Amino acid sequence: MGMSWEDVVLIERSKTSGDPTVVTVNCPDKAGLGCDLLRIVLEFGLYVTRGDFSTDGRWCYVVLWVVPRPSSMRIDWESLKNRLLSCCPSCLPTFYLNHLSGSDSDSSKSPPLYLLKVFSLDRKGLIHDVTKVLCDLDLAIQRVKVTTTPDGKVLDLFFITDGMELLHTKIRREETCEHLSAVLGGCCITCELEVAGTEYDVQQGHSCISETVAQELFGGYEVDVDRPQSEASITVDNLLSPTHTLLQIRCLDQKGLVYDIFKISKDCNIRIVHGRIWSSDKGLKEEMLNPLRVMITNRGPDTELVVANPVELSGKGRPRVFYDATLALKTLGICVFSAEIGRHSSSRRQWEVYRFLLDESRGSNNRAKRDVVDKVRRTLMGW
Repeated sequence: MGMSWEDVVLIERSKTSGDPTVVTVNCPDKAGLGCDLLRIVLEFGLYVTRGDFSTDGRWCYVVLWVVPRPSSMRIDWESLKNRLLSCCPSCLPTFYLNHLSGSDSDSSKSPPLYLLKVFSLDRKGLIHDVTKVLCDLDLAIQRVKVTTTPDGKVLDLFFITDGMELLHTKIRREETCEHLSAVLGGCCITCELEVAGTEYDVQQGHSCISETVAQELFGGYEVDVDRPQSEASITVDNLLSPTHTLLQIRCLDQKGLVYDIFKISKDCNIRIVHGRIWSSDKGLKEEMLNPLRVMITNRGPDTELVVANPVELSGKGRPRVFYDATLALKTLGICVFSAEIGRHSSSRRQWEVYRFLLDESRGSNNRAKRDVVDKVRRTLMGW
């Protein structure tokens, strides 16, 4: 088609601090491509301030204006470009043949899963520090099992996938352990990284929360009553075009909002032919229902923080939830005794559930519990 593979994804870096970087994707279209692209953008901690999307069903053109938040966050733009390229369909004729025959299997191929074992001395913020290193190295956390021993040591089990697909190499594994050892310093006792075995399968079989907690978390969930409330404005117009439906959404801006919209469209098998997204500097007054659930509950005599988000029909959870939740707890100075990530299936959909067993000295009264929930929720939503 006379187009270089290097031109499929173009990134024009901002010249002034605070201004957005422009990301352009120009490639063959496929079902759910917009959701896949926005998921990667969210994984890198970027906010979409504006966006233009258009497709004729065969070829798509996407322009995103993105900014890192906080602005001091270091972004590996070359790695971002490579990740975006990895989810773009090939420009080769063989792609069209596979696409028409329904045999485009690359998009459904699951990446290899690895198990990271970190054994260290305990300290405040330890889990978030490990999580930050993994995010910086473009390693996605799929499951977690964190256990604190009575003698003040911690065993962290992270089931991870590699966005760069290089963990099969010795250099990449050694680099990961070296970065972790450098951040943890003298706290680190051992660090091991290997292909995941049956340990992962053990965590897959059943719901990770009780029915009582599930009913409280999903059954009668309410948005924070202390924040100004007004429902999101959603307008559907079938008269403007004889072949398309116009969907207009006005709501409060929040982290991952564009991803949430495209995820719902993908799960509902709705194809977006053209879209335009922008945010006001002052923020919009309308509010979209919170896509995340956050609550404090009791696990026996202990206090537990539970965070949940809907899972895509493809089986993927929302990016960076564990990162943001542990960041909020570290900011509050709360120690985490144990943590894990699991799944729960409700009557309508599947949820990814994050559980944190907290220090008893915090969250012991209703006011303190509410402060923890509010801080975690605001960090998750980017408020």
